[in-house]
Amino acid sequence: MEQNEKTGGHSQSIAQDTAVIKNGVKLAYYDSKESHGLDMALVLLHGYCGSSAYWAKIVDELAASIRVVAPDARGHGRSSAPEEEVYGMELFADDLAGVLDALSIRRAIVLGHSLGGYIALAFAERHGDRLSAFGLVHSTPLPDSEAARANRDKAVASLQESGVEAFVDGLIPKLFAKDRLEGMGPEVAWCKEIGYVTAQHGAIATAKGMKTRADRSAVITGSSLPVLLVAGAQDGVIPAESTFSAVNGETRKVELEQAGHMSMMECAPQLAEEMASFVRSI
Repeated sequence: MEQNEKTGGHSQSIAQDTAVIKNGVKLAYYDSKESHGLDMALVLLHGYCGSSAYWAKIVDELAASIRVVAPDARGHGRSSAPEEEVYGMELFADDLAGVLDALSIRRAIVLGHSLGGYIALAFAERHGDRLSAFGLVHSTPLPDSEAARANRDKAVASLQESGVEAFVDGLIPKLFAKDRLEGMGPEVAWCKEIGYVTAQHGAIATAKGMKTRADRSAVITGSSLPVLLVAGAQDGVIPAESTFSAVNGETRKVELEQAGHMSMMECAPQLAEEMASFVRSI
């Protein structure tokens, strides 16, 4: 992956290309490009105040057997931050469809982390004919609770008053398993650096979109596609029971014992193997 002195040898985004899609949004993305003779790609969607760099520890392993695409969501990483007041999950889903169009990718396996999981579900709802499978990584089909909605309002207020860096400094440590936080210092620092490049408007509009997202449990229960659900046993943001709250007859449930909310940083080899196994099964 691309190296960068500021982030201790890691980039704040691994996107190496951009596409301007039909709605005028410029989206950056990582693309491993090699198809391996398959007619589909694996798409990895990052979480809130993250970027494609969240997947840097596992993309090479996954790209050894399938084309991997990892976009920077609108308002995040190297992508543009459009003026819409609310970035609904539907907007993100349509953005993804635009990226796939730009890359001439007809079908994909879409796996999303946290916010990325909400987007994956919206994509399955709106563009289901383009999916071979989908899944959630530390995410949930459930809507925000009243308490979570109130926290979104607090996030917006914090972003408006103190800016992105202060908000990210408070957010990132909460995403890691508490008992391993001290030993994950470099990863925590890296995730903060990734978060710092999130556009202030993008972070605010995304928080508003997550607050108003719909319950998409039926997208899973009503689907005949393979579904991967990955939870962290020590996740203090989205507990396993929320990740596993909806299943279908083709669901694979995985609980990673060492993970909080950031398995792609906390136990990357285990997450990569679970994803690779899921891809091989399709």
